[in-house]
Amino acid sequence: MKKRLVGLALVASIALVGCNNSDSGNGDSAEPIIVSGKPWTEQFILPQIIGQYIEANTDYTVEYEEGLGEVAILTPALEKGDIDVYVEYTGTGLQSVLGEELEQGESSEKVLERVRKGYEEKYGVTWLEPLGFENTYTLAYTKDKPYNAKTYSDLVEASKNEEMVFGAPHAFYERPGDGYDAMVEVYPFEFAETESLDPNVMYEAVKQGDVDVIPAFTTDGRIERFDLAITEDDLGFFPKYDAAPIVRQETLEQYPELEEALNGLAGKISVEDMQKMNARVDIDGEKAEDVARDFLIEAGLIKE
Repeated sequence: MKKRLVGLALVASIALVGCNNSDSGNGDSAEPIIVSGKPWTEQFILPQIIGQYIEANTDYTVEYEEGLGEVAILTPALEKGDIDVYVEYTGTGLQSVLGEELEQGESSEKVLERVRKGYEEKYGVTWLEPLGFENTYTLAYTKDKPYNAKTYSDLVEASKNEEMVFGAPHAFYERPGDGYDAMVEVYPFEFAETESLDPNVMYEAVKQGDVDVIPAFTTDGRIERFDLAITEDDLGFFPKYDAAPIVRQETLEQYPELEEALNGLAGKISVEDMQKMNARVDIDGEKAEDVARDFLIEAGLIKE
């Protein structure tokens, strides 16, 4: 600050302007709420649902940092205040971020309670109420394969007799707790090869026969559209993956209407809703923001 003498009236004027422009805790700051997500289809749609819903139900403005990265990027971005909110999945938060072990048969409510406590203590981040759907993994393959696997364990047996290639996003191979290395400890697959694929192309890869098995997301519309066979996690390896908005606690203090507004989305999105939205983007080539807006209008959450 430059050291100059100023008139008392000017000082008072500057101070008054400063008070009017500073954050008073009433959410009147001109700074937008920054909504972010991961670099795959569902995570392009969800920020649009969050952002459009915020703007329709509050006086706040929103900016998007789309496809910013996986949890290794998003978590510190939240902690530092580079972003304010994104949708995370409870099981990912529990194992990949907090590094905690899943308890056998642990309920969705218990997992949410644990991640909420852990994030608040470690990162100053709050988990709001779940959106209504779980996006977990299912190992998927095309129905023309010689094996008729119904469970992961069935696929393990098939992998001992078939030259099977497993394809997954790079992040899946790096995830601690619920990634590839941990999975093959519980399910001793004998894959001939593993391939690292972009999450948005792995469905096409399995459909075309470039790989044989992928860890498909249960909310992905391409499972139905590509007529893929899916399998059950019969040993309960994966935790619950309930989707919920997570927000910096400082952001909730700065924008006092935000928590109540976002909790208005609680329980409003089903697995079927998410599958349809994902398919419209992935297969029909529609824009994520248009698909999100259509959903919000059809669900009666915003006005047309």
